[in-house]
Amino acid sequence: MTAGTLSRLRALRVQPSTWGLVVLALVVWTVLSLSTPMFNSPLNYQSMGFQVAEVGLFALIIALSMLTSGIDLSIVSVANLSALATAQVFVVTGAVDGGPLALVAGILTGLAVGTACGLVNGFVITRLNVSPILATLGTMQLFNGIAVGWTNGEAVYGMPAAFLWIGSGTVGGIPSPFLVFAAAALILGVVVGRSSLGFRIRMLGANQTAARYAGLPNRAVLVRAYLVCGLVAAIAGMVLSARTASANADYGQSYVLLAIVIAVLGGTDPNGGRTSVAGVVLAALVLQMVASGFNLLGLSQFTYQIAQGAILITVMGLATISGRLDWRRLLARPFPQHSTVTTLPESAATTRERGTDAHH
Repeated sequence: MTAGTLSRLRALRVQPSTWGLVVLALVVWTVLSLSTPMFNSPLNYQSMGFQVAEVGLFALIIALSMLTSGIDLSIVSVANLSALATAQVFVVTGAVDGGPLALVAGILTGLAVGTACGLVNGFVITRLNVSPILATLGTMQLFNGIAVGWTNGEAVYGMPAAFLWIGSGTVGGIPSPFLVFAAAALILGVVVGRSSLGFRIRMLGANQTAARYAGLPNRAVLVRAYLVCGLVAAIAGMVLSARTASANADYGQSYVLLAIVIAVLGGTDPNGGRTSVAGVVLAALVLQMVASGFNLLGLSQFTYQIAQGAILITVMGLATISGRLDWRRLLARPFPQHSTVTTLPESAATTRERGTDAHH
């Protein structure tokens, strides 16, 4: 194993709080295993692998946006619009009976649409100086309105078998959506933990003012972060549409709340500057185990929704009590105006150290 590979693997080392999630996962697994023998069946594990990928990808986006001290509420609308663009290219090109070029064209179109949506989010936040929660709430409605108006609210069918494999295929018994989720988490973990962009995003999230005085191009960094969010949202939309064999403007509307629960439970600080990709993956798996266990025990979907809300309230409440979460900062914080000052004040040095150690 090369030194470069070892360096990248060190970027994925988990935070101490993530070990608590490991214990929680073991407790949940033990309780559900004792409660229903079907929980440990290969079929149930495979089913969980298919289901966790979509919400897991959305949770990674929420974690990245929270790392910037913001949030992206438009993720589902971006995903659906990207999936619709992909499906429409398939329909126009006749990709069902076509060759690989039509398949590649559809996928690239979807990725381009998702990236463009991320650019819109970044522009509204940095250029119009709108707080991220309000900006992405507005673009959520915008993108959803475009999708509904484009298709009159109807689903689009006609996807090639090679594309549908992304959502329903397996590799050695492992669901392909889970492999997509794992690959996205691995790449995002390296980006956040080892790349210059990841360092700048952590600095920006820890303290935007100090980052600006340190000479970081705050606007460019934030736009790039939301570009990545849009790109991952497009991937999530394709996985969702490949699983359902169609694209629709209304798919996955309940995923936003669940993605926030997973991101916060996984160790992401809503105030910015700290996240754990490994923790987000573990949190997604834990909640998926709970959902599958509830289903096997015959509990209703409403019961699981109550559990989701209770978990979110508990985690956010504990964060607020401990002082890690400032709601006024989260809801009303605008993006600071650009400045040409590059002198680093003494307080910014401390923030630089916080950003450097945030992923440890």
